[in-house]
Amino acid sequence: MESAQNSAGIQTLLDAEREASKIVQKAREFRTKRVREARDEAKKEIDAYRKAKDEEFKKFEAEHTQGNKQAEDEANREADAKIKEIQAAGKKGQAQVVDELLKAVFEVKPVPPEKA
Repeated sequence: MESAQNSAGIQTLLDAEREASKIVQKAREFRTKRVREARDEAKKEIDAYRKAKDEEFKKFEAEHTQGNKQAEDEANREADAKIKEIQAAGKKGQAQVVDELLKAVFEVKPVPPEKA
């Protein structure tokens, strides 16, 4: 009888061990699944945060770039005005400069070099 009780006790322990093994395996699978879900949720949160910050940056950039664009346009207008002013000054004295150059080229006055 004792061997039957021992055998039944051993069988009960083996059944309990198998049951515990199944529970541990299910817990591992659940943990693995939960880790994957948490990783996916974190990726989604990161993507949403990144998208929000990108939009915020683009909005900030658009607001501040317009100020730069206005300054750039103003600088371009000033540069164009200066260029026109310089061109007008060049045209104003252009005839006189051409006359003096032609005079210097055509009216050659050779001068002998001085001895040192």
